[in-house]
Formats: sequence, C-alpha cells, structure tokens
Amino acid sequence: MSEQEILKDKLATLRSEHRDLDDVIARLVERAPYDQLQLQRMKKRKLMLKDQIMLLESRLLPDIIA
Repeated sequence: MSEQEILKDKLATLRSEHRDLDDVIARLVERAPYDQLQLQRMKKRKLMLKDQIMLLESRLLPDIIA
C-alpha cells in the first residue's frame, strides 16, 4: 500500500468518526437534561478530528506553485 492510499484510508476513517460524533452530539442536545461536560468533551474531540482531517487533506493535495 502506498503512502497516498494509507493517508486516504486514514482520512476516510477520520471523516466517518467526525460524522458519527456530530450525530451523537445532535442527539445529546435534543434530550432535555444533558451532561454539559460530556457535550464539551465531544465538541473538543470533534474539533480535533477536523484539524486532523484538514492536515491530511493538505498532505494529499500537491503544492501549487503560482
């Protein structure tokens, strides 16, 4: 497996986890009494995943020389 394929697989995994976490957060907020600390941790994890996704995307795109 090439490095590009490994990065693409990792990117797909991170995107899936980000989507799943988004769904969990939405369901948690819908419930009337929810744990604020748990929600905060999930949102922090989601932001971390987004940063990792952006980093991998930038590694996959070739540099454009203007």
